[in-house]
Amino acid sequence: MAITVGKGLPDAVLLKMGDAGPETVRLGDRLRGRRVVIFGLPGAFTSTCTSAHVPSFIRTKPGFDAKGVDEIICISVNDPFVMRAWGDATGASQAGITMLADPGGDFTIAAGMAFSAPAVGFINRSQRYALFAEDGVVKVFHPEESRSTCEASGGEALLAAI
Repeated sequence: MAITVGKGLPDAVLLKMGDAGPETVRLGDRLRGRRVVIFGLPGAFTSTCTSAHVPSFIRTKPGFDAKGVDEIICISVNDPFVMRAWGDATGASQAGITMLADPGGDFTIAAGMAFSAPAVGFINRSQRYALFAEDGVVKVFHPEESRSTCEASGGEALLAAI
C-alpha cells in the first residue's frame, strides 16, 4: 500500500529509546485522535538528512505547534540506539521531535516507501517524504523526487501546505 492522501497509514510497531532501553511504539495508537506530522528519510547521520531534512523540522516546529499539530515524528530504517544518538546530535530531541526507529523496515515497506541502493549499503531504506495526518488518515503527502534533495519534503513546504 503506497501512502495516499485520504487513506489511512499502515499500522506498525516501531522502536524508541526510553530510560530503560528500547520501547515499542504502536504507530496506530500514536496516531489515533491526533494531528501528526511524519517525515521519513534514508538514514540517520547521512548528509542531506542531517544537514537539511531534520533541521527543517526543528526550524518549523513552532509553526506546526501553532497549527495544532500534536507531534512531529521522524522515522528511519535504523535501530533505536542510533536514532537516539542522532536526535541528541542534531538537537531534534531537545526541540521535541520524536525519533522512531523502523529497524526491519516494516512500516517503510508497508507504506510503499522502501528503496535499496546496495552500493552504499542501503537495503529497504526509506525514500524521503513528509506527511500530515489526522487520526491516522493522510491529509497532505509530499514525497521527494530525489533522495539527495530536501525541498518538497522539508518542514517549510509541509507547514505551508496545512
